[in-house]
Amino acid sequence: MIIVNDKIQQHYSYDCVAPIGKEFDIDFKPELSPKEMLKLGVFEGKYLTDCISEFPTDWFTEAKLSFDKPDLTCNFFKVKSRLSLKIWQENGWIYPPDPRGWFQWYCRYYMGRRIPEIDQIQIKRWRSFKRHKIQIEKNCFPMNFQCRAKQRQALLQWAYNPFF
Repeated sequence: MIIVNDKIQQHYSYDCVAPIGKEFDIDFKPELSPKEMLKLGVFEGKYLTDCISEFPTDWFTEAKLSFDKPDLTCNFFKVKSRLSLKIWQENGWIYPPDPRGWFQWYCRYYMGRRIPEIDQIQIKRWRSFKRHKIQIEKNCFPMNFQCRAKQRQALLQWAYNPFF
């Protein structure tokens, strides 16, 4: 059982019922692990900085983090590609078990937590994000990472490989 008491969420706990990084839903095939995402640089380095103890320490050994304030230089593509938590809340994209949003859900899912109803919602959202990968493939020459950098950063933040 993992017990959570951080800046945003207190007195929350969950059990990991699947092995870490395994037994994913058949429709969920992320191309990057949370550790890989953090190492490459996501969310301006600010995501999870107050709840590192919830996750394996090796996820953070090479993570690009910013403990003071969001820092674009922490993002792999050096561009902002996220909306504020407030906008996510206003749009109904935040679900009670994961008040930080999709990436928090993914980290916990990767750890082995399963909440079938929430998992299906988040997997559906993840699958719909693939449209951005298709747009890059259609509009950019292969390996041109300057082409649609903001979309590539967004792909990275949704566990899609942006390097193609």
